[in-house]
Amino acid sequence: MKGQAVHFGAGSIGRGFLGQIYSESGYHTTFIDVVPSVVDALNERGNYPLHIVSDTGVKTTHITDVSAVSGMSLEDAATALARADIASTAVGLHALPHIAPVIARAVELRFEKEGAVPLDILICENLKDGEAHVRGLVAGHLAPSLLETLETHVGFVEASIGRMVPVITPEQRAEDTLAVWVEPYCELPVDARGFRGPIPPLKNLKPSSDFGAYVERKLFVHNLTHAATAYLGHLRGYAYVYEAIRDDTVRARVEAAGRETCRALVKKHGMDAASLDAHLQDLLFRYHNRALADPIARVGRDPVRKLGPDDRLIGAMRLCRSQNIVPLAVAIAAAAAMLYDNPEDEAAVQVQALLHEGGVDAVLHKICHLSTDSPESAMIQKAFQLLRQDAKES
Repeated sequence: MKGQAVHFGAGSIGRGFLGQIYSESGYHTTFIDVVPSVVDALNERGNYPLHIVSDTGVKTTHITDVSAVSGMSLEDAATALARADIASTAVGLHALPHIAPVIARAVELRFEKEGAVPLDILICENLKDGEAHVRGLVAGHLAPSLLETLETHVGFVEASIGRMVPVITPEQRAEDTLAVWVEPYCELPVDARGFRGPIPPLKNLKPSSDFGAYVERKLFVHNLTHAATAYLGHLRGYAYVYEAIRDDTVRARVEAAGRETCRALVKKHGMDAASLDAHLQDLLFRYHNRALADPIARVGRDPVRKLGPDDRLIGAMRLCRSQNIVPLAVAIAAAAAMLYDNPEDEAAVQVQALLHEGGVDAVLHKICHLSTDSPESAMIQKAFQLLRQDAKES
């Protein structure tokens, strides 16, 4: 009998990443989603096309043996989850409170009889402290008598999503509601300590007992260099990531920023330097993927969040400084984010208004939460002037 996988969210990550992993691992996948047209299409067809795109062409495979349940029906969704061998979420931070009652009800159903095996749920949200956050949300919907069971028999396993899945265009969605376009990279690092049952034999699952290092690698190498490519590329007039990374100046600055954070991670976590460098080079190679057509507007979206004190830019500078590494290249990326003047991005408009009213100091204080006399602020100020000078000379 096939294993049963349940996944919350039949969006691009759900269908384009988790669905593939489950299918290739021999599971039947039940998606829980609130979009009626997607739920109906999955049930009618039982499969969907996955387009794996690269500069060498498109490889299309069909993800089979899938079905769906409406997330609007708590009982139907909870019943499906209660029967699962493995489950996962990719719904976004704001939707997690809405699926917590479903998980709680599934716990009630699954453990109403003694002897039920543990249930492990992969939290594919790129959410810091996701295990504690989701566990707390679910606990709020359970009777006190089930809280010990929740702790000992339900695992909330943090995962790090590294696969790049571009937003589907209206034209692509009109052609096929269920089709997804993804890059070839397909690995899912997870926190091995989060499982309550045996770690399932899922293809491309990468359990780690030092998951914190993977989380920081994702944020301060992948997310950092991706954002840096977007912001530096925008300054040079590019519309897509693959265009920006092909610019020698952009690539050099992005790679330099990645090297700074890689050195910091080696010192902090004892990670293998050669493996980290290979990861960095692989990321730069993946950014060249013309077929993904990843817009700079998507990758650079919301510079307010990305310039936050713990996020990929300022957080990366703080990481480097904590390991006695001077993050000059990361500072250039942060300055480029401040100069991201996309009028269609509300957060970018907010940053530009702050710059106009109070200069770089206002952004450093109100968004980055940096004191104006800090070393980080001094580096960003200098980088800001450098980029402004570049713009005048170009």
